[in-house]
Amino acid sequence: MSGREQQQPSVRRASNMHAVRLLFVTAAMFGFGFALVPMYNMLCDALGINGKIELKAADAAPVDVDPNRTVTVEFVTTVNGGRNWEFHPDQPSIEVHPGKLYTVTFFARNTEDHDLVAQAVPNIAPWEAAKHLKKTECFCFNQQPFKAGEAKDMPVVFMLDPELPPDVDRVTLSYTFFDVSDIAMKPN
Repeated sequence: MSGREQQQPSVRRASNMHAVRLLFVTAAMFGFGFALVPMYNMLCDALGINGKIELKAADAAPVDVDPNRTVTVEFVTTVNGGRNWEFHPDQPSIEVHPGKLYTVTFFARNTEDHDLVAQAVPNIAPWEAAKHLKKTECFCFNQQPFKAGEAKDMPVVFMLDPELPPDVDRVTLSYTFFDVSDIAMKPN
């Protein structure tokens, strides 16, 4: 038996070990990717930072209005995917007193020649304000069906909790409209 024939089994064994290690690393990376979502959610919950915003109506329990404090609430809108829909607030900002309910209206128009279903996803900045913005009514709670060319005025009824940190004097409430027609129109 030549020296070359003796080396082949050890090279083959080393090659097989290397392949096993690569498969292990690939499986570990895949598992870590799946573990990131629950880890992110737990971290955001533990730190109380801008993780997820619950899309549900807040309690309309009466609270004391703080007439001595004014906070500017700005409204920003975008449409995902570069679509040519019309979507904007009726007013770019308002001055509010924490504890008092306010109603603002957003205008949306489907400029396309076919029906669609849209879903608005909210975001609140600064992140400390997110848990202090209470919405009792919002178009973001539900998917919004639009006929071709249809326009809608959509209200948002909200208040800022008087417990809003005193250093927060400006809150930005932004909405991004997504086309969810493919998801919404699928039969169950």
